Amino acid sequence: MKIYVGNLSYEVTEEDLRLALEEFGQVETVNIIKDKYSGRSKGFGFAEMASKDEAQAAIDGLNGKELKGRELNVNEARPRPEGRGNRGGRR
Repeated sequence: MKIYVGNLSYEVTEEDLRLALEEFGQVETVNIIKDKYSGRSKGFGFAEMASKDEAQAAIDGLNGKELKGRELNVNEARPRPEGRGNRGGRR
């Protein structure tokens, strides 16, 4: 199950996030979204947990908790709305 982690400090690395999530279960993937040009974190990311129960435990355990000075916003990742961020191949 995929979860969204928002309000990340710009100092948080994917490894930091993985370590925080591993308290709640097996972490499949961690991906902090970065600016395409500067390479700087955009302050949010996604993680995939091995099971729905582990993902829910991570959501319950980390939502509102502080990591490197910022209070995390953690919830179930929702699919991107159709048409948003999709340029349809136009240049």
